[in-house]
Parts: sequence; structure tokens; C-alpha cells
Amino acid sequence: MNIDKQKLYQTGLTYIACCLLINTSTQAADLAQSLSAPQDIAFTASCDESLQHYVLMLPKPFDEQKPHPALIALHGHGSDRWQFVKEMRGECKAARDFAAEHQMLYVSPDYRARTSWMGPKAEADLVQIIADLKKQYQISQVYLCGGSMGGSSSLTFAALHPELIDGVAAMNPTANHLEYDKFQPAIQASFGGTKQEIPTEYKKRSAEYWPEKFTMPVSISVGGRDELVPPDSARRLARILKQLNRRILLIDRPQQGHSTSYEDSNSLLKFMLKKSAQQKRH
Repeated sequence: MNIDKQKLYQTGLTYIACCLLINTSTQAADLAQSLSAPQDIAFTASCDESLQHYVLMLPKPFDEQKPHPALIALHGHGSDRWQFVKEMRGECKAARDFAAEHQMLYVSPDYRARTSWMGPKAEADLVQIIADLKKQYQISQVYLCGGSMGGSSSLTFAALHPELIDGVAAMNPTANHLEYDKFQPAIQASFGGTKQEIPTEYKKRSAEYWPEKFTMPVSISVGGRDELVPPDSARRLARILKQLNRRILLIDRPQQGHSTSYEDSNSLLKFMLKKSAQQKRH
């Protein structure tokens, strides 16, 4: 190849790469714009009369007369309802984009804010939010996702209320609160005591003990180097669900720490939605 042809070839490759980058950026922007501006919703919690919040984003265009699925995203420890609305980390952006792509209502609750871990009050709040959404909108399905504390809480809530949830995507969760030893002061405050004082409450909120409750599709991601929320209990839960012939996807990254990439998060959500649709047809 002579010098002129080589320059022409390199210029062509550069042009194609730029076009692909622009196209990808445009698609991402289109997805971001296909959800409404976030609405910060306040409500009075039925369980204790306290003022609580969740963020709601509607798909665009939105027809109130048409049924829509809802995706509820649960934030991690130390964060609040705005994490899955604003942050650009893979789990959060993937959830927003997925909701936009599939014309879903996108809901991000505080569920008792920064240190919830799906204790009784957080559970009651989420039951109330789902009921309120169904009163106000035509909700066809309710899906649940979250990362870290939010992933753990997604599994807990789905096991406690399988009749309310049509699919779960849990990123970097624990499935066993009797075993888990991090963030214990927060979990004790949320659950109402230590695991020695109220072991039945910790077992009740440990998804691993209730595999039969997972009648909906479940997708889970874990990292082999995750020291904040070790992967063992989630791996065991996935293995049990597979033995029970449940619809289960485990994405296990041995070299990954405490995070799930955008691509893996999207794969979890796609599996959840696809298998839910198949289950509904049967």
C-alpha cells in the first residue's frame, strides 16, 4: 500500500470511528431524554406516619390510559433515592436506560434512606408505594433492581412479597443476613436488634432461606474479589434456584470487586424482562 492510499485508509477508519462514537452518544442521549424530569414525591408512611420520599420518572411519551411496567431501583448503603436517578455508575445508568428503552415508569425510593437494608419499615414503605402507583397508573408488571444494599434488599423484598414482583435484578447482593457481618449497626437499627437478639428476623430477611418464594425470574451479579459484600451467599442462592428449575441468571466475575458494569447490569435486566414475558405467556 503506497503512502497516499495508507493515509486515505487511516482517514476512513478515523471517520468511521467518529461516526460510531457520535451515533452511540446520540442513542444514549435519546434514551436519557425518553424519561420525564424526576418528580420528588412525598408521602405519609402508613406504618409510622413519618414523611417519606421516592423519585418518579415517567416514560415519554406517556399515555395514562395505556398499561406500563414499572422498574423500582433500590440504592446502596450510604446513598438515597437520588443515586439511581443521577449517578453515572454502570448499575444506575443501565437501570435508567433500560426503563426508558422499555417505556417503564422508573421509581427510586428512599426506603428509609441511607441505612435501610429492607427492614420492616422500609418493607412497609415499598408495599405502600407499589399500591399507590397501581392506584394512580395502569401498572402491568413491577420489576425490582438494585446494587449492594439495594441488591440485597431487592432479593429480600421479592422473597417476602412474591405476589407483588414480576422480576428481580440484584447486583452484588448478600442473600444471608445471619452470615453477613458488615454494616451491623445500621442493620441492627433497621431490623430492630442484633442477630443474636432476633435471629428469626434476620432469617426472615435472608433470601437464601426462602428459595421457593422466588416464583419470578431472578438475575444476580457477583464479584469474586468483593470484600464489602462477599459473593458466597448469592452464589448459593443461584445454585439452589437452578436446582429448582427456576428462571435464574448468575453473572459471576472472579476478578471483579464490588461493582457491576453497565453491560452486565443491562444483561441482568434483559434476562429478567425476557424471562418474565415468557413466564406470562405460559
